[in-house]
Amino acid sequence: MHSRKLSAVLIIFVISVVVLSHVGVEAARVLPEDFAHVNHLDTYHRVKFTMSYWLQRLASGPSPQGPGH
Repeated sequence: MHSRKLSAVLIIFVISVVVLSHVGVEAARVLPEDFAHVNHLDTYHRVKFTMSYWLQRLASGPSPQGPGH
């Protein structure tokens, strides 16, 4: 009797996995084809500006000599 219940539960589980695996999800909205490219360029320009700002703030010349150097 125990094996009969176990096999019934197993069959129901397999059927539910098969049914749920074939269910497709559609996109909530359609993005333009160049969406990733535009986003990449925007990020690139922001990073380039930030890095150039950081490099301009660096002191030029050798580091000061002292303890720890």
